Amino acid sequence: MIAEVAPGPLNKVFFTNGGAEANENAIRMARLHTGRHKVLSTYRSYHGSTATAMTATGDPRRWPNEPIAIGVVHFWGPYPYRSPFFSENEEQESERALKHLRDTIVFEGAATVAAVLIETVVGTNGILVPPPGYLAGVRAICDEFGIVFIADEVMAGFGRCGEWFAVDKWGVAPDLITFAKGVNSGYLPLGGVIISDEIAATFSERPFPGGLTYSGHPLACASAVASMQIFKEEGIIEHARMLGEDVIAPGLAEIAAKHPSVGEVRGLGVFWAIELIRDGERTPLVPFNAGGAAAGPMNDVAAACKERGLWPFTHFNRVHVVPPCTTSVDEVREGLAILDEALTVADGFYAS
Repeated sequence: MIAEVAPGPLNKVFFTNGGAEANENAIRMARLHTGRHKVLSTYRSYHGSTATAMTATGDPRRWPNEPIAIGVVHFWGPYPYRSPFFSENEEQESERALKHLRDTIVFEGAATVAAVLIETVVGTNGILVPPPGYLAGVRAICDEFGIVFIADEVMAGFGRCGEWFAVDKWGVAPDLITFAKGVNSGYLPLGGVIISDEIAATFSERPFPGGLTYSGHPLACASAVASMQIFKEEGIIEHARMLGEDVIAPGLAEIAAKHPSVGEVRGLGVFWAIELIRDGERTPLVPFNAGGAAAGPMNDVAAACKERGLWPFTHFNRVHVVPPCTTSVDEVREGLAILDEALTVADGFYAS
């Protein structure tokens, strides 16, 4: 069932118990397939809490766990609103981010790089939607150097971005896709790696040195079968896409126009973020990795949401808008109305 909806020649699945194990095993497959050891991942990323997955993670959760694994190199992914490449538009951002990735590979030694691991749409670290041409460019660079392209879709897959897999939005097929909670709506622990025919062939006569006690657990897999059937029968993918295009996008655009503290809104499907700022220079409402008193303004925004009956997810200077794929139009609008009210708190910190 998973192979039927996966893009391109990805026709086999290695089941795990969750997303971290999926990324661990995808990296292992890439290393064994290529005979190389390095893995490139972005600074704004999260890939799980096990050894190599945590090392590949780019956000501060990695810091207290270091050193853990070897062979991971971080690079900058695209982020048009806060471009690390001083780009003036999305096209420039895509072009310069791809040049940066290619240069990183060259200077690390392409013959040592097994995989490029990226979240198709960056999740916790900003809901960063790749600019046009970026994913196709990553695919081309990986093909040029014989590198495995791993798309981490633990958060972005199974309807979250209005497609079965977020890569479908751009018509790109990675070599490996990692997935987890979305496949069965999180009812039971289940994840996995969807494997291209080429990489599967590597292990057709050579054993893959991996496996988990509960790999492919019948109960967990049964929940995935039921969930995927409901996705199809009730049009959940199409519903999530509609919510993004017809309700959330215009709703957030109206909110952004009303509140000076809203620097940018971005996303697709039911996967969005509101980035909050404190002045016209795009200074984040709170600093990167803020804690204690420094996080006060975001804590105040979150409290204002809770007082009105909405439990928000905040991360650094962002409020994420990531409702269930089955949320009704009226429920989304109710949540957006509460956010609209709560953001007057953020406006109070804005220096005009």
